[in-house]
Amino acid sequence: MSLNFIRNIIFIIVLLLVQTLLLNHISVFGCATPLLYVYFALTIQRGESKWATLLWCFAMGLLVDIFSNTPGVAAAAMTLVGFLQPYVIELFAPRDSAEDLRPSPFTFGSSKYANYTIILVVIYCLAFFSLEAFNFYNWVQWLSSIGGSALLTIILILVIENFRSKR
Repeated sequence: MSLNFIRNIIFIIVLLLVQTLLLNHISVFGCATPLLYVYFALTIQRGESKWATLLWCFAMGLLVDIFSNTPGVAAAAMTLVGFLQPYVIELFAPRDSAEDLRPSPFTFGSSKYANYTIILVVIYCLAFFSLEAFNFYNWVQWLSSIGGSALLTIILILVIENFRSKR
């Protein structure tokens, strides 16, 4: 087994525990919940094959579905993010960067990393809450869930990256 494989397994376990034991119980104004496990898809390195990225993201989403009682919603949304992540990373990666570049504020720059995070988290929240609601009858609740959860998740990811870069 490679070191990257072991790192991904440990990271999945840590994010899954934090999400299911702590963050699933946070609900701001009854609509916004931080969805930190999306952070896993953001950290997949540039050189990872597309099928491996899809598989890792699907596995993370499936585990979240199992432990959070969201039948298939997180797996579908994470698979979408896993599909789009290699293309979005190419928008922000420096042209002369290494093939095994891992996205971070240090490698992309703070503003590019923030934009990278915003794009993928908003896509995830849009897919997740659209599949969860499966109708647009209560569109105000739908929009507030997307906006609030995306905002909380983006802030949480950027704070974590800020602390990681200080070490």
